[in-house]
Amino acid sequence: MTSGTTRGFVGKRRDRGQGLPPGQHLTDAFPVLSTGPTPRVSRNDWELFIRTGPDTSMRWTWQDFMALPISAIVADIHCVTSWSKLETRWRGVSLDVLLKDVQTSDHYVMAHSYGGYSTNLALDDLRGDKAWIVFEHDGVELTAEHGGPARLLVPHLYFWKSAKWIHGFVTQERNMPGLWERNGYHLHADPWREERYSRWS
Repeated sequence: MTSGTTRGFVGKRRDRGQGLPPGQHLTDAFPVLSTGPTPRVSRNDWELFIRTGPDTSMRWTWQDFMALPISAIVADIHCVTSWSKLETRWRGVSLDVLLKDVQTSDHYVMAHSYGGYSTNLALDDLRGDKAWIVFEHDGVELTAEHGGPARLLVPHLYFWKSAKWIHGFVTQERNMPGLWERNGYHLHADPWREERYSRWS
């Protein structure tokens, strides 16, 4: 069931402090940043959905989810508040697995979390071994504070795109903004291009 390790946009091992996106500094900590109360979702109640229309959706219970192929991931993560953490280790399910039977002409999704958080992403940023739903970090099950029981991991974008407490995705024709994006954060969020803030219309 478990596949090999995926190096999510990491490349060769680097010396500490080298090869960081502009404006970032290195940390060994894992800061907890949230916009509101921490949702407490049991695995018995958790489900993941992908909705492509009013009458078309796919759903997985926790048991369904854990029966899917599981990957080990090693990836650098970069927070918009300027910290970066190198070679973080996760286990989870690739979005390629979850999206393989999804048929849609839409090019974007809105990721929805338990607790009401949302963030927009291009489908291209979720496919091609770029994104996962993860349930374990550094050999330990994700705590609620870090997005457990499962969170989105999109390491090539700023970490606010890696929505904690992930509940599901709704495809959308236009790149409509999520919670932080409606408040001026960038629609795409590439840390190497310093895509932190932008106006949108």
